[in-house]
Amino acid sequence: MSRRRIGILLLLAVLSVAGIVATQVYWLDKAFEVRRSQMDLRKEQARAEAKQFNDRVVIALTNVADEILTINNDPAKLFEAVKQVRPNYFTVAINDTVHPFLLESLLTREFQKRNILENFEYGVYDCFTDSIVYGDYVALGDTEFAGRPEGKAPQIKWDKDGHYFGVFFPHRENAALELENSRISAWAFSALISLIVFVFFAYSVYIILKQKRLSEMKTDFINNMTHELKTPISTISLSGEVLMGDKIAQQPERLKQYAELIYKENNRLRLQVEKVLQLAALDRGKVKLNKSLIDLHAVVEDAAEALRMVFGSEGPKVTLRLDALDHEILADPVHIDNIIHNLLDNAVKYGGEKPEIEILTRNDGDAVVLIVKDNGIGIPKKSLPYVFDKFYRVPTGNVHDVKGFGLGLYYVRQTVRAHGGKISVQSSEGEGTAFTVKLPLNSQK
Repeated sequence: MSRRRIGILLLLAVLSVAGIVATQVYWLDKAFEVRRSQMDLRKEQARAEAKQFNDRVVIALTNVADEILTINNDPAKLFEAVKQVRPNYFTVAINDTVHPFLLESLLTREFQKRNILENFEYGVYDCFTDSIVYGDYVALGDTEFAGRPEGKAPQIKWDKDGHYFGVFFPHRENAALELENSRISAWAFSALISLIVFVFFAYSVYIILKQKRLSEMKTDFINNMTHELKTPISTISLSGEVLMGDKIAQQPERLKQYAELIYKENNRLRLQVEKVLQLAALDRGKVKLNKSLIDLHAVVEDAAEALRMVFGSEGPKVTLRLDALDHEILADPVHIDNIIHNLLDNAVKYGGEKPEIEILTRNDGDAVVLIVKDNGIGIPKKSLPYVFDKFYRVPTGNVHDVKGFGLGLYYVRQTVRAHGGKISVQSSEGEGTAFTVKLPLNSQK
């Protein structure tokens, strides 16, 4: 699928999700408008009912207080004795002694007379200490309630004359709080649905882009492999045709030359196939590391010298700054040598016309750090996260001036990890690249 088609698909998907969310918000808002109107009406009704209920309770409690004073032959007159402390809690200051059963009986009678059939709790309090003397729960709303059972009489010692009582209605609901909770629940549900839609959409986009990148990498790998294998295959084919000629047997030097060429190109093909098979085995964790004590500086110096011998005086300039004081590691010598050669080979490939390579080492705690820097073309910022991926190569269109399958850096990362190390890259386009390998030191010292 082309980049343009994927862009159009993503745009349509974004517009679709945005449309769904906008529609959801619109209808949710409309539903809230209707519900808000209904709840406002219910709140007004609830306020009116609550005011009516409160007025009836105040009248009932006032009558109860007057009856208590009459029973106690107290000539005092109470003014505003009833106070509404909370929407469902009332106190009555009588400043006299009252027996709880008498209070309960008077409350029950007055509430039933005024059609107040709410379950309630009452308590008798000491005016001097505000401590409760006695309290109980009355299920007045229960149709089976038939007064207090006989024989249940608490033994109360009245130390003081001043008391007041309170009445609490536990089942009175707050309509405003109910409305707010319903709105919060609805918005929370809507937000959760929207979040699920967005997460699913984001994951789908991620999968599409990942598949697209894998498809591009697969295509690049096939193109690179075809290009890399075409040359040796063609060379072997042409050499074979020459060797099949009748006159070649009379030219031993030429015969040897073509035989060597076939051997060389065949060996080149074998190495490419072995590299792919080795990486497949490394992915499956089947590569066994044959570890031994290695002097990392010695391996680096040998690799640098081999590079100078291959390219001669006209080759890349290699500078060594081996500052690590402790550079002995426990590792597989073959893989460590391959790591360094791959990094150097990469620096030569992308080093431009006159490559300059700098190899540095230093210690970092219980590890040794190896840095390979070059002055080459660098890596674009968008390609940096993928340089260690299998088969990935920085896109160059149809230009194949740099050979390879995109396996070298992947092999380096997998091998470094197998040794318990880490690798990172820093690069700016046109300013060169630096690969940093961190390997643990010999822990057996």
